[in-house]
Amino acid sequence: MVNNTNFEKIFRQFKREVEREGIIKEIKAREFYEKPSEIRKRKKVRKYRPHLNFPKTK
Repeated sequence: MVNNTNFEKIFRQFKREVEREGIIKEIKAREFYEKPSEIRKRKKVRKYRPHLNFPKTK
């Protein structure tokens, strides 16, 4: 039987690497077809999103 603590350590390391590389995020993004116009719209919203969160000053 494999040492359970060793497996847990390796599995956590694997999950960190996958998260850092963005593999899961990319898989979810490619799960369904996204029209080119939707891609452009999403990128445009993401580009200006930080500016929308600031409170307006008078």
